[in-house]
Amino acid sequence: MNAASDTPTVHTEERDGIFVITIDRPVARNAINAATAHALAAAVDELDARDDLVIGILTGAGGVFSAGMDLKAFATGETPVIPGRGFAGITRARIKTPLIAAVEGYALGGGTEMALACDMIVAARDATFGQTEVHYGIVAPEGGMVRLPERIPRNIALELLLTGDPLPAERAERLGLVNHLTEPGAALTGALELAGRVARNAPLAIAAVKRVVSERTAFRDEDALREQDQIVAPVLASQDAREGARAFAEKRAPHWQGH
Repeated sequence: MNAASDTPTVHTEERDGIFVITIDRPVARNAINAATAHALAAAVDELDARDDLVIGILTGAGGVFSAGMDLKAFATGETPVIPGRGFAGITRARIKTPLIAAVEGYALGGGTEMALACDMIVAARDATFGQTEVHYGIVAPEGGMVRLPERIPRNIALELLLTGDPLPAERAERLGLVNHLTEPGAALTGALELAGRVARNAPLAIAAVKRVVSERTAFRDEDALREQDQIVAPVLASQDAREGARAFAEKRAPHWQGH
């Protein structure tokens, strides 16, 4: 194993009951490979296991939240999806502790799906969301197609999912996807302020609110995801999906074959 592969890709920090989880692959725009997915799963497990942690924040280093799946790793057969836990180890996990996404720069593809897996989103005004998967011959199976139409109007969600067009943070806030906007570079500060307002309340009450609200939708989401998986499995296994990843890695336009 080389030195680069030994370098941690996720860092954590504790601040008065707040657990900050930072994706740290700025050279890859914090794209998620298998190692990063397992590191994120471990960080979320620690958040849930510790009674002294009241709320978590998920963010990215280097001014970027996450560009989503590491398509170069995907092209070699690697997957950032953990069975039972989903993309990055969090999109299908039942996280007991409230979690805020602090978004700077891009949150694209799986990056948007990670943000959707969080309970609240704080974003810089110049941040950008987007379910860009269709550009690469795949779809958004880790919450994008299920959660996005529940968080913003269905017709707008469909437009974003079908076109892969970007969603600027200021529009996302108007649509209700983003809780609070901050100036560029201040998303984590804004998320810490929001987390602090949560953390000063009674821990048992916070846990109860998160559980009731989450369980209200958890089973519906799980059913929808199971039905979805049967539909999208052939898409993800298609030659077009491999071609999309190869085209991205080779910096060229893809050549779709429809199979």
